[in-house]
Amino acid sequence: MEAGEAITFEEAMKKLESIVETLGEGNLSLEDSLKMFEEGMELCKFCNKKLDEAEYKVEKLMEKEGGEISREEFKVEE
Repeated sequence: MEAGEAITFEEAMKKLESIVETLGEGNLSLEDSLKMFEEGMELCKFCNKKLDEAEYKVEKLMEKEGGEISREEFKVEE
């Protein structure tokens, strides 16, 4: 991800999935793997930030509507 590059959450997730797949193949040099890993970490931070922002917006909307917010642990099905 280049500095100042505008990217959507969906594009970042797609790129992150591609990076994980490429790294999983194990065909890159150590240097290229490290560069790709670094890019993946930046994308991961970006996605986490976007998810935090979305969660905040939802909580604010729920509060506006008088809804009660209850937190539950999110479980991913494998």
